[in-house]
Amino acid sequence: MTFSILARDPNTGSIGGAAATGSLCVGGWVLRGDLGAGMSASQGASPSTFWGEEVLQQMRGGSTPEQAVNDVTCRDKGRAYRQLAAMDLKGNAAAFTGDKNDDVKGSRLFPGGVVSGNMLGRDTVLDAMETAFTESRETFERRLIEALKAAHDSGSDFRGLVSAALLVLHTDRPPLTLRIDYHADDPIRALERLFQKATSGDYADWARQVPVASDRERILD
Repeated sequence: MTFSILARDPNTGSIGGAAATGSLCVGGWVLRGDLGAGMSASQGASPSTFWGEEVLQQMRGGSTPEQAVNDVTCRDKGRAYRQLAAMDLKGNAAAFTGDKNDDVKGSRLFPGGVVSGNMLGRDTVLDAMETAFTESRETFERRLIEALKAAHDSGSDFRGLVSAALLVLHTDRPPLTLRIDYHADDPIRALERLFQKATSGDYADWARQVPVASDRERILD
């Protein structure tokens, strides 16, 4: 299941990820982030949430993404059915794809991030994701959503989509973690609408006063 992107925004220092799948609850299964380590996306035919957490722990301890991915995946007898991508705080990335995942499958590294997928409808999906993200002039969050939209338009998950998610972290901002756990028609469009609501109006005003990593005691004046 799943296509995903992990990336770093060189303009703001934000790190983030986005994912969509033909199964339920992609955000809970796939995306993890840690401002002391980076981002991870653990997916596949039989995804391991342990992988996503463990690879972040390894990077927090000083391992490179490549070292962390290799160590986490090589110790798991079920690795052939899983897929893992990891990115550190500088945008360096690594990925693993087990050979028992359904085609089309694989990953693409690019400067500042990585795209991954399996059960893809065409072999153009990953390239479309990378191009949409790297060539967009939108904000970082919207570029991540644009990558999902491009993936869907170029082949998608061959089963169609029912869930989508976005996770963006920054030391000076509250975490933006948005999940469409089930949507029968267009979860990416629903995610885009939720993003608009979460970053505007009263909700956005309220979110600006909650504690953040750089100011854990922040309150409303």
